Amino acid sequence: MPAPASPFTLSTEPLATGPRRGRLALAHGVVETPVFMPVGTQGTVKTMTPHELEDVGAEIILANTYHLLLRPGPEAVRALGGLHRFMGWSRPILTDSGGYQVLSLADRVTLSDRGVRFRSHLDGSAVDLDPERALDVQVALGSDVMMLLDVCPPFPSSPKTLLSAVERTQAWAVRSRAHLARERDAAERELGLAFAIVQGGTDSALRRRAAAALVELDFPGYAHGGLMVGEAKNETFALVAATNEVLPVDRPRYLMGVGAPDDLVRAVGLGVDMFDCVLPTRNARNGTVFTRRGKVVIKNAEWKGDGGPLDPDCGCYTCRHFSRAYLRHLFHAGEILGPRLATLHSLAFYLELMREIRESIAAGRFATMSRDFLAGYEAGEAARSREAKGGAARAGLGRDQGQEGEGV
Repeated sequence: MPAPASPFTLSTEPLATGPRRGRLALAHGVVETPVFMPVGTQGTVKTMTPHELEDVGAEIILANTYHLLLRPGPEAVRALGGLHRFMGWSRPILTDSGGYQVLSLADRVTLSDRGVRFRSHLDGSAVDLDPERALDVQVALGSDVMMLLDVCPPFPSSPKTLLSAVERTQAWAVRSRAHLARERDAAERELGLAFAIVQGGTDSALRRRAAAALVELDFPGYAHGGLMVGEAKNETFALVAATNEVLPVDRPRYLMGVGAPDDLVRAVGLGVDMFDCVLPTRNARNGTVFTRRGKVVIKNAEWKGDGGPLDPDCGCYTCRHFSRAYLRHLFHAGEILGPRLATLHSLAFYLELMREIRESIAAGRFATMSRDFLAGYEAGEAARSREAKGGAARAGLGRDQGQEGEGV
């Protein structure tokens, strides 16, 4: 019998590092890579309807095991037809395992070889989460891509803490693999793909060693975890590049929690295929949107009489129909339409950027595209920084009153 087709195929030369163009075939559709996944932590991308997400080009979104475990609970979601039906989203869903949220949000966390015991941040109730249960929750949700439970150490951490996190993550990956095999045999059906997560902090040798051990377990995908948590960006990218040399070229690589538009472009150049981040949605709800010329703080006084579009280079619904002055008015009036329109734009911008990246890779011109994009984006960010400092100096203050929506 011939071997089953791989869910991930590359249309470019499979190099250890360098930009890659691929397709990831999942139960709810095919995802073109490199891809950015909007974050729908609790089964919703905040302020956006599923129809709007489809309109701006989202192919896959992320939800979170920790939050959905606590509310409404995986069995409730299963009984209602799974997460896709529950939230009205028909395309693929990746679910994070919840390990990061346990360590960052929960109270009174007890970490052991068995798993994690924590107190819910909602009501203080005790909850146990181990590698097997993390997968069971994701199976109940009906995830297309499931992330293994890992230990994400804080930054900075001692060498002893980093080593412990890597060893525990590896042991949990072994248990997860065995549990998935049992579950597939019992269910007599395919489950979602399970991706392992590489830890190791900023220790390059340890991350490479962790990656090599996980590769031995032969998972269909691998993620870089525990990065962009405080280390310098150049260090992040050096760690990603070094680890990608160890990861198999024929499996998707996912850089978790990243990032800003310029971060995405740089990481694609190192051979990363998948990304997620709350930046476009969280910042938009607070009045800061992303454009090709850097960020725009739409609450600022400079936009009060500006009749131009939010981003002259964007063709999204927001930019076609509304002015900067109107968006500024919505935020200052406390109207919910403001965050909705800002979110729609920033997601449209991110997803259009990823489409442009994919096309440039296919055409063999990624180097030119990335150079031009980064030059424009960084010039815009630098100009905004200079204006902010100049405003603070003119006002005789330590901080520009126009920054982050404080100015009127």
